[in-house]
Amino acid sequence: MLMILAAVLSGTSLAAHGAAAQDAAPNGVTAQAQAIVDLLAKQEFAKVLAASTPAIQTALPEERLRATWTAMLAQTGAFKQQRAIREEARGNMRVAIVTCDFERAAIDIQLAFNPAGLLGGFSMRPYAPPVSYSPPPYADAGKYTETDVTVGGPDWPLPGTLTMPNGPGPFAAVVLVHGSGPNDRDESIGPNKTFKDLALGLASRGIAVLRYDKRSKVYGAKLAAIKNFTVKDESVDDAVLAVALLRRTPKINPARIVVIGHSLGGMLIPRIGVADPAIAGLIAMAGATRELDRAMLEQTLYLVGADGRITADEQAAVDQMSELVRTVAALTPADAANAKRIQGAPASYWLDLRGYDPPATAKSLTQPLLILQGERDYQVTMAGDFAKWKAALDGRKNVTFHTYPALNHLFLPGVGRSLPAEYDTPGHVPEDVIRDIADWIAALRY
Repeated sequence: MLMILAAVLSGTSLAAHGAAAQDAAPNGVTAQAQAIVDLLAKQEFAKVLAASTPAIQTALPEERLRATWTAMLAQTGAFKQQRAIREEARGNMRVAIVTCDFERAAIDIQLAFNPAGLLGGFSMRPYAPPVSYSPPPYADAGKYTETDVTVGGPDWPLPGTLTMPNGPGPFAAVVLVHGSGPNDRDESIGPNKTFKDLALGLASRGIAVLRYDKRSKVYGAKLAAIKNFTVKDESVDDAVLAVALLRRTPKINPARIVVIGHSLGGMLIPRIGVADPAIAGLIAMAGATRELDRAMLEQTLYLVGADGRITADEQAAVDQMSELVRTVAALTPADAANAKRIQGAPASYWLDLRGYDPPATAKSLTQPLLILQGERDYQVTMAGDFAKWKAALDGRKNVTFHTYPALNHLFLPGVGRSLPAEYDTPGHVPEDVIRDIADWIAALRY
């Protein structure tokens, strides 16, 4: 997803350490976390960094921290209050998750403190209420089995889940590729899990599904340290490795493997198809086509104009996104070696995507394509993105299009103007989306 992109590209998101969550200890970090959030709300960023580790001070200097906060305010509106806080133990770190109310959305600010009490990790994500996930009504638990798997090579092993239909097989199979940011295997946003819905729904219809935690979630700091970092490192390589894993998996038909990409993953579907021409079919769900910097500006303009007024903070965010567009446009190939971050990502990242035209790349593919789009999506839009897929590929016999009037960016139903707060409402991917995907896969000729 493009939401809160400045934060999720920063490389400072919290890495999972595998430790179970624990109740807050008497010497916990609640007071420290609340004080840090107060400083963020007052935009006293130098004081935040004074209470941080040297690694955070290097990775997230004051200018960058200010830009991250300002970009978020443009999407969420003004900070209102701290609502709740909870603590977890992750390895030797103590993590406080501070739920905050903003004008248009609730956000979880996650702060990790080392044993010395210094801030050693920082991320902002849409509010995820501590509620249990309930499978969608179309999921039939008697028709599939889920097992843990590992995706990727020895340098980047990623924990994943294979949802396998019961029976002898061989089955068609799907790999799910995430949107932007450090997503988990379920693509959890607030209480919603788009990828888990897809996995359970498709497996109930006899299609195996492989999903995995994204590289930027498991190895955020390590990934951020890569020179000339691009989306190949972030997403494409692991998608290709996931397909290779399925080809080696018993009960999977290696000639019937399909890749589904959502948002940024949908944008990268043509590149994944080029990287592995033997993939049987490719599906873009809300596949972005606009250049990332321009999409960020347009998304910011949409959000700041949602209530009919623009505050000073919102105007600052618009100015910041406008400057980003100018900065990216001015980059030269020589800038790829520059380690300085631009809105949380190195110049190499922006250069790699600048001028990338997913529909044009898709025209060179031989694999069948399915393009899916929610008509209420404000992040990847009908006019700005879907229309480009349609213009480039309409009329081709092996390309199919489906749009859904009520669905938003997460492929969840709603009414009226879509805004970030909508993502806090629990829901499920509708069954007709599951059916359309399953029927398309069943109709493929191999």
